[in-house]
Amino acid sequence: MLRLATTTAVLLLLAGPALAGEENIKLADGPNLMLVEGHCGACHSLDYIPMNSPFLDRTKWQGTVTKMIKVYGAPIADDEAVQIIDYLAARYGG
Repeated sequence: MLRLATTTAVLLLLAGPALAGEENIKLADGPNLMLVEGHCGACHSLDYIPMNSPFLDRTKWQGTVTKMIKVYGAPIADDEAVQIIDYLAARYGG
């Protein structure tokens, strides 16, 4: 029991800075940034965007946004999806 409590305490201490860092994520300024922050940030951390940007070009960002809508049910209108993809490709298009 003590081992479990110690392990849990250590994991919480290690996770603290990572969770606190979420507030510091600032995406590149640009048109449609508010759409990205609102729609993408509603479901997951925004740090996924810069973290994945070296691997994603416009086509792959389009596939990612489409997956979020069709597979995960993100409530994003077609015109907003295009604007989000435009932003991601322009600012984070690896």
